Amino acid sequence: MQNHFMAVTASLIFSVALSACSPDQNWREVTLDGSTLKAQLPCKPDRTTRSVPLGGVAVDLQVVGCDSGTAIVAVMTAPLQAGADANAVMSGWQKATLDNARIKQPLALEQLQNWHRPGQLPLASSVRIQAQGLRANGDAVTMAAVWGAVADGDHVRLIHAVVYDRQISPEMANTLFDGLKP
Repeated sequence: MQNHFMAVTASLIFSVALSACSPDQNWREVTLDGSTLKAQLPCKPDRTTRSVPLGGVAVDLQVVGCDSGTAIVAVMTAPLQAGADANAVMSGWQKATLDNARIKQPLALEQLQNWHRPGQLPLASSVRIQAQGLRANGDAVTMAAVWGAVADGDHVRLIHAVVYDRQISPEMANTLFDGLKP
């Protein structure tokens, strides 16, 4: 089931990114349908929603993303059913993402930080990661990513934002991550 989730997530990110945008770094605010979540993206995003297994339950994963220069940028969100263990589901999502990018685990302390933003739930799995990995074709890639969660009515909504590139400018990652607003 986890391999299926990784494959679906990777195909969602890459399919959104392949059909994406120009010009480079023309930042704009986007909203994610069905939520109050807003994000800043450096290019005009493509959107998709697919049902994926997350925490053993099918959820509607919404993805907005684009290409900005050589970077692939995406923001994802998924509502969890009431009573779901958001911390455990988010930890599983992180592991699947890191495994997909062939990033060695456990991560070193300098690769991992707590990531708590105003309006987010204070979960242990709300983190920011920057690490080196490999693309599906074997080329080296750097990944910068965050995961968080917000209360959304009677359930929790998970948030994930990611940048993949050969080298990621701190400005791009910080603008993307700081631009996420519940």
